[in-house]
Amino acid sequence: MATVEVEGILFPQEIAANKPLSLLAHGITDIEIHFLQIKYNAIGVYLEKENVLEHLESWKGKKAEELAQDDGFFQALISAPVEKLFRIVVIKEIKGSQYGVQLESSVRDRLLSVDKYEEDEEEALEKVTEFFQFKYFKPNSVLTFHFPTTPGIAEISFATEGKSEAKLTVENTNVPEMIQKWYLGGESAVSPTTVKSLADQFAALLSA
Repeated sequence: MATVEVEGILFPQEIAANKPLSLLAHGITDIEIHFLQIKYNAIGVYLEKENVLEHLESWKGKKAEELAQDDGFFQALISAPVEKLFRIVVIKEIKGSQYGVQLESSVRDRLLSVDKYEEDEEEALEKVTEFFQFKYFKPNSVLTFHFPTTPGIAEISFATEGKSEAKLTVENTNVPEMIQKWYLGGESAVSPTTVKSLADQFAALLSA
Protein backbone atom coordinates (compact mmCIF):
# COMPACT_ATOMS: atom_id res chain seq x y z
CA MET A 1 0.00 0.00 0.00
CA ALA A 2 1.17 3.53 -0.80
CA THR A 3 2.48 5.47 2.20
CA VAL A 4 3.58 9.00 3.08
CA GLU A 5 6.61 9.52 5.33
CA VAL A 6 6.42 12.08 8.14
CA GLU A 7 9.61 12.42 10.21
CA GLY A 8 10.58 8.83 9.36
CA ILE A 9 7.12 7.48 10.28
CA LEU A 10 5.04 5.87 7.53
CA PHE A 11 1.37 6.77 7.19
CA PRO A 12 -0.77 4.66 4.82
CA GLN A 13 -2.48 6.71 2.09
CA GLU A 14 -5.76 5.05 3.01
CA ILE A 15 -7.24 3.61 6.21
CA ALA A 16 -10.33 1.43 6.40
CA ALA A 17 -12.69 2.75 9.10
CA ASN A 18 -16.47 2.50 8.56
CA LYS A 19 -15.57 3.65 5.03
CA PRO A 20 -12.20 3.95 3.27
CA LEU A 21 -10.62 7.23 4.45
CA SER A 22 -7.88 9.10 2.56
CA LEU A 23 -4.82 10.77 4.09
CA LEU A 24 -5.55 14.43 3.27
CA ALA A 25 -3.05 16.18 5.55
CA HIS A 26 -0.08 15.48 7.78
CA GLY A 27 2.22 17.37 10.11
CA ILE A 28 3.87 17.38 13.51
CA THR A 29 3.50 18.91 16.94
CA ASP A 30 6.67 20.51 18.19
CA ILE A 31 8.07 23.26 20.40
CA GLU A 32 11.25 25.31 20.21
CA ILE A 33 13.40 25.62 23.33
CA HIS A 34 16.56 27.75 23.15
CA PHE A 35 16.51 27.55 19.32
CA LEU A 36 16.25 23.77 19.47
CA GLN A 37 13.22 22.20 17.81
CA ILE A 38 11.71 19.31 19.78
CA LYS A 39 9.27 17.17 17.80
CA TYR A 40 6.63 15.32 19.82
CA ASN A 41 4.16 13.67 17.46
CA ALA A 42 3.58 13.00 13.78
CA ILE A 43 -0.03 13.50 12.66
CA GLY A 44 -2.09 12.08 9.79
CA VAL A 45 -5.59 13.43 9.06
CA TYR A 46 -7.88 10.98 7.24
CA LEU A 47 -11.22 12.00 5.71
CA GLU A 48 -13.92 10.78 3.35
CA LYS A 49 -12.45 12.51 0.33
CA GLU A 50 -15.39 12.81 -2.09
CA ASN A 51 -17.95 13.79 0.55
CA VAL A 52 -15.74 16.37 2.21
CA LEU A 53 -14.90 18.03 -1.14
CA GLU A 54 -18.61 18.26 -1.91
CA HIS A 55 -19.16 19.93 1.47
CA LEU A 56 -16.40 22.50 0.83
CA GLU A 57 -17.49 23.51 -2.69
CA SER A 58 -17.81 27.18 -1.63
CA TRP A 59 -14.00 27.40 -1.32
CA LYS A 60 -13.37 26.24 -4.90
CA GLY A 61 -10.57 28.22 -6.55
CA LYS A 62 -9.14 29.67 -3.32
CA LYS A 63 -5.36 29.70 -2.92
CA ALA A 64 -3.69 27.74 -0.10
CA GLU A 65 -2.61 31.00 1.62
CA GLU A 66 -6.24 32.19 1.65
CA LEU A 67 -7.54 28.91 3.06
CA ALA A 68 -4.86 28.82 5.78
CA GLN A 69 -6.15 32.12 7.20
CA ASP A 70 -9.86 31.44 6.71
CA ASP A 71 -11.47 30.35 10.00
CA GLY A 72 -14.75 29.75 8.15
CA PHE A 73 -13.07 27.12 5.98
CA PHE A 74 -11.74 25.18 8.97
CA GLN A 75 -15.07 25.44 10.81
CA ALA A 76 -16.84 24.05 7.72
CA LEU A 77 -14.31 21.20 7.63
CA ILE A 78 -14.91 20.42 11.32
CA SER A 79 -18.70 20.52 11.00
CA ALA A 80 -18.75 18.57 7.71
CA PRO A 81 -20.94 15.45 8.22
CA VAL A 82 -18.18 13.07 7.11
CA GLU A 83 -16.18 10.40 8.89
CA LYS A 84 -12.78 11.62 10.15
CA LEU A 85 -9.80 9.90 11.74
CA PHE A 86 -6.63 11.40 13.24
CA ARG A 87 -3.66 9.03 13.54
CA ILE A 88 -1.03 10.41 15.90
CA VAL A 89 2.30 8.61 16.23
CA VAL A 90 4.67 9.45 19.08
CA ILE A 91 8.15 10.73 18.15
CA LYS A 92 9.40 11.88 21.57
CA GLU A 93 8.23 10.03 24.64
CA ILE A 94 6.15 11.83 27.27
CA LYS A 95 3.76 10.78 30.00
CA GLY A 96 0.19 10.28 28.81
CA SER A 97 -0.95 12.49 31.68
CA GLN A 98 0.97 15.44 30.15
CA TYR A 99 -0.80 14.97 26.84
CA GLY A 100 -4.15 14.52 28.60
CA VAL A 101 -3.74 17.80 30.51
CA GLN A 102 -2.84 19.69 27.30
CA LEU A 103 -5.87 18.28 25.51
CA GLU A 104 -8.21 18.90 28.45
CA SER A 105 -7.15 22.52 28.98
CA SER A 106 -7.30 23.33 25.27
CA VAL A 107 -10.77 21.81 24.84
CA ARG A 108 -12.04 23.42 28.05
CA ASP A 109 -10.78 26.88 26.98
CA ARG A 110 -12.47 26.51 23.61
CA LEU A 111 -15.75 25.47 25.25
CA LEU A 112 -15.60 28.35 27.75
CA SER A 113 -14.99 30.87 24.97
CA VAL A 114 -18.32 29.90 23.32
CA ASP A 115 -20.16 29.41 26.63
CA LYS A 116 -20.63 25.65 26.18
CA TYR A 117 -18.78 24.33 29.23
CA GLU A 118 -21.47 22.71 31.39
CA GLU A 119 -21.55 19.72 33.74
CA ASP A 120 -21.84 17.20 30.87
CA GLU A 121 -18.77 18.63 29.16
CA GLU A 122 -16.82 18.60 32.43
CA GLU A 123 -17.68 14.91 32.96
CA ALA A 124 -16.76 13.98 29.38
CA LEU A 125 -13.41 15.77 29.70
CA GLU A 126 -12.70 14.10 33.05
CA LYS A 127 -13.09 10.72 31.32
CA VAL A 128 -10.61 11.77 28.65
CA THR A 129 -8.07 12.98 31.25
CA GLU A 130 -8.46 9.72 33.21
CA PHE A 131 -7.98 7.68 30.03
CA PHE A 132 -4.52 9.21 29.50
CA GLN A 133 -3.58 9.36 33.21
CA PHE A 134 -1.48 6.19 33.45
CA LYS A 135 -0.49 5.75 29.80
CA TYR A 136 3.12 6.16 28.71
CA PHE A 137 3.70 7.59 25.23
CA LYS A 138 6.72 5.60 24.07
CA PRO A 139 8.12 6.38 20.60
CA ASN A 140 5.98 4.76 17.85
CA SER A 141 2.95 4.42 20.14
CA VAL A 142 -0.20 5.19 18.15
CA LEU A 143 -3.07 7.36 19.33
CA THR A 144 -6.23 7.44 17.20
CA PHE A 145 -9.20 9.79 17.31
CA HIS A 146 -12.09 8.49 15.22
CA PHE A 147 -15.12 10.69 14.58
CA PRO A 148 -18.00 8.79 12.92
CA THR A 149 -20.44 10.63 10.65
CA THR A 150 -22.85 10.89 13.59
CA PRO A 151 -21.95 14.11 15.45
CA GLY A 152 -21.21 14.13 19.18
CA ILE A 153 -19.05 10.98 19.26
CA ALA A 154 -15.27 10.58 19.56
CA GLU A 155 -13.67 7.12 19.73
CA ILE A 156 -10.18 7.29 21.18
CA SER A 157 -7.72 4.41 21.11
CA PHE A 158 -4.12 4.06 22.25
CA ALA A 159 -1.74 1.28 21.25
CA THR A 160 1.81 0.85 22.51
CA GLU A 161 4.29 -2.00 22.34
CA GLY A 162 3.67 -4.80 24.81
CA LYS A 163 0.21 -3.65 25.92
CA SER A 164 -3.26 -4.37 24.62
CA GLU A 165 -5.04 -1.51 22.86
CA ALA A 166 -6.96 0.80 25.20
CA LYS A 167 -10.21 2.40 24.02
CA LEU A 168 -12.59 5.12 25.14
CA THR A 169 -15.80 6.44 23.57
CA VAL A 170 -16.78 10.03 24.39
CA GLU A 171 -20.43 10.92 23.79
CA ASN A 172 -21.13 14.62 24.15
CA THR A 173 -22.50 17.26 21.80
CA ASN A 174 -19.56 19.66 22.15
CA VAL A 175 -16.39 17.89 23.34
CA PRO A 176 -15.70 15.87 20.13
CA GLU A 177 -16.07 19.03 18.03
CA MET A 178 -13.51 20.86 20.17
CA ILE A 179 -11.06 17.93 20.00
CA GLN A 180 -11.33 18.25 16.21
CA LYS A 181 -10.78 21.99 16.57
CA TRP A 182 -7.56 21.37 18.51
CA TYR A 183 -6.11 19.64 15.43
CA LEU A 184 -8.06 21.25 12.55
CA GLY A 185 -8.85 24.70 13.94
CA GLY A 186 -6.83 26.88 11.59
CA GLU A 187 -4.55 29.45 13.22
CA SER A 188 -5.51 28.35 16.75
CA ALA A 189 -4.72 24.66 16.13
CA VAL A 190 -1.96 22.75 17.92
CA SER A 191 -0.01 21.93 14.73
CA PRO A 192 0.68 24.74 12.22
CA THR A 193 2.32 22.22 9.84
CA THR A 194 -0.89 20.15 9.72
CA VAL A 195 -2.97 23.28 9.08
CA LYS A 196 -0.64 24.30 6.22
CA SER A 197 -0.85 20.77 4.81
CA LEU A 198 -4.68 20.90 4.94
CA ALA A 199 -4.72 24.28 3.16
CA ASP A 200 -2.25 23.13 0.47
CA GLN A 201 -4.08 19.86 -0.15
CA PHE A 202 -7.59 21.32 -0.27
CA ALA A 203 -6.52 24.25 -2.48
CA ALA A 204 -5.20 21.68 -4.96
CA LEU A 205 -8.20 19.32 -4.69
CA LEU A 206 -10.80 22.10 -4.91
CA SER A 207 -9.20 23.59 -8.03
CA ALA A 208 -8.88 20.25 -9.82
